[in-house]
Amino acid sequence: MLSVLSYGRLVARAVLGGLSQTDGRDYSLITASYGYGKDFRKGILKKGMCYGDDACFIARHRTADVLGVADGVGGWRDYGVDPSQFSATLMRTCERLVKEGRFTPSYPVGILTSGYYELLQNKVPLLGSSTACIVVLDRRSHRLHTCNLGDSGFLVVRGGEVVHRSDEQQHYFNTPFQLSIAPPGAEGVVLSDSPEAADSSSFDVQLGDIILTATDGLFDNMPDYMILQELKKLKTTNYDSILQTAQSIAKQAHDLAYDPNYMSPFAQFACDNGLNVRGGKPDDITVLLSIVAEYTD
Repeated sequence: MLSVLSYGRLVARAVLGGLSQTDGRDYSLITASYGYGKDFRKGILKKGMCYGDDACFIARHRTADVLGVADGVGGWRDYGVDPSQFSATLMRTCERLVKEGRFTPSYPVGILTSGYYELLQNKVPLLGSSTACIVVLDRRSHRLHTCNLGDSGFLVVRGGEVVHRSDEQQHYFNTPFQLSIAPPGAEGVVLSDSPEAADSSSFDVQLGDIILTATDGLFDNMPDYMILQELKKLKTTNYDSILQTAQSIAKQAHDLAYDPNYMSPFAQFACDNGLNVRGGKPDDITVLLSIVAEYTD
């Protein structure tokens, strides 16, 4: 038999649980972007949301906020192909699908799949490869739904700690999973993964959670503890404050990328694979920094 005290505790838990599950407030993401193309010494956006061969988008729909980053594979440049065209077109297509409402918030891989297959069916030939990460906040359910193909990714930070993150996908060292469109006759030669191979996850977010979505140019040059130190500077949900912090993170990663004596995460990973490497990794860097806030129209 339950004591009165025990019964009271159970009732209190039930009430509190019911309140948390029926929070009628919609959530949204306040997001700022910043980055560097590796050929530039400061953050410069090319046409569209592109830093070098990286591309990104920030889109809002009545049901969800959606973010995406993609990293064009630079090796295509050796064959006379601009790597930024593939990543930029992929992100623009995904953004349009979101704005048209042609997506399900709980299934972000559907956005990536539809965007990629539109590229495959494009009448204008488009060659190239790209990694991709899509992050969706369902406003009503307060759940973050994600898919990540390759070595771009995201972190969810709460109380100064990483509470959720993407898993990196590599075939082998420095060869991430990627979407590709190859020249006719070379389909079996060019590395290409299915969008359905993306790692997918769902996670309940809270007001004030910080979400950092970025290409590998960030993660290859800054370990978690450095990123967390920068995020401690973020005190408000004010857009200008978020932008300033995104700039600070991108700048530090960019500076470290050109430090020949720095043992970067990329260099450490290379050493773990039997390579004698030291220094940062010069690369394009894209940072989307978001805070979960109460939705206001």
